[in-house]
Amino acid sequence: MHTVKRTIKIPDHVRLERYRKAPDLGPNVLFFTGGTAIHQFCRRLKNYTHNSTHLMTPFDSGGSSAELRKAFSMPAIGDLRARLMALADEGTKGMPEVYELFIYRLSKKAYQAELQQELDALIQGRHPLIAAVSEPMRQLIQQQLASFGKHKPDNFDLRGASIGNLILTGGYLNSDRQIDPIVYLFSKLVAVRGSVALTVEDNHHLVAELENGDTLIGQHLITGKEHPPINSPINNITLSHALNERHEVKSTISQDIQSKIEQAELICFPPGSFYSSLLANLMPTGVCDAIAVNGNPKVYVPNLGKDPESIGLTTEQSINKLLEFLNQNRSGRDAKSSPYNGMLTHVLLDQHDEYYTGNISTEKWQQSGIQIIRADLVSEEHLPSPSSNKHVPEKYDPEKLTQTLLSLV
Repeated sequence: MHTVKRTIKIPDHVRLERYRKAPDLGPNVLFFTGGTAIHQFCRRLKNYTHNSTHLMTPFDSGGSSAELRKAFSMPAIGDLRARLMALADEGTKGMPEVYELFIYRLSKKAYQAELQQELDALIQGRHPLIAAVSEPMRQLIQQQLASFGKHKPDNFDLRGASIGNLILTGGYLNSDRQIDPIVYLFSKLVAVRGSVALTVEDNHHLVAELENGDTLIGQHLITGKEHPPINSPINNITLSHALNERHEVKSTISQDIQSKIEQAELICFPPGSFYSSLLANLMPTGVCDAIAVNGNPKVYVPNLGKDPESIGLTTEQSINKLLEFLNQNRSGRDAKSSPYNGMLTHVLLDQHDEYYTGNISTEKWQQSGIQIIRADLVSEEHLPSPSSNKHVPEKYDPEKLTQTLLSLV
């Protein structure tokens, strides 16, 4: 086995222009991600490559996904639907009518009877949003919504329901409780420029063990979005089969997901909720072994701003925690022999140290075989206003981050 090295230019305008001119031939960059943190980034990414792979966590237990999971004992699909929409073609090859239908939500304030009437109008093709969709797509969508309507419990809460989620749920139920067939169908309908899949299709829930001894079951209790932020650092995360009480369980990836990881030209651990979005995606058996097999660049992009889940973690500690998690979830003989083992090759940072917590020792990491790359990743428009109490931007510039990442492939 021979290692080939090259000098990296950031941004590599020649390489980027080649990708932009022929995105169908663009690189296969794989992202371990869960929520919407890189939504705008994905909208830029599809201008350069139509071959990216996005593995989404199925453990969300909040929002409208919670209602669907409770009613149908299924994995969460809300983040999956959002990523499909972020990667959908926004030009002439896409289907804007289907896109508009997929992103539509029922009112959060209407009575259930009113919401049921609106759902019935969608199923029967009388709603303006479904009427705008041409055949045969309209009939396909109506079939999935009809399947959802048929299986929906009488007490199902339709307030704020995402129609895209209901369509995917109907397709899931129509496909012997498999999500891939319906994702494939609607990826074609809206011309999704990439591949989106759940890492596993299990109906499991995230468990967080805190330093203060508390145990939280359910992602919605961890993220700090629907419930108050946690007040103690997270020690460890596991999976439970039940939400109301802890029944520890394991997940295992399919051969198809394993192949996607092994064949990626670059693996990215992107910004987002550190535990529930990133590390949760690395938990299923087989994920870290597949990462170890892949000899291509593996890049971690730490969060900017404040991540409620990362309480007590400096940026450098998050690098350590990621490496620890990658290695403890491996089953290979050399998994515990070194904390590095090529599981991570690069850490991508903005050039301003003050955007991160604590000190980051470039020399230490480079001696360990992990290269720290500093680049211009933040634009003025993403800086906090002078009137705010914040001193750190909350997100990277999506175009700059896209160009920098793709310059590494």
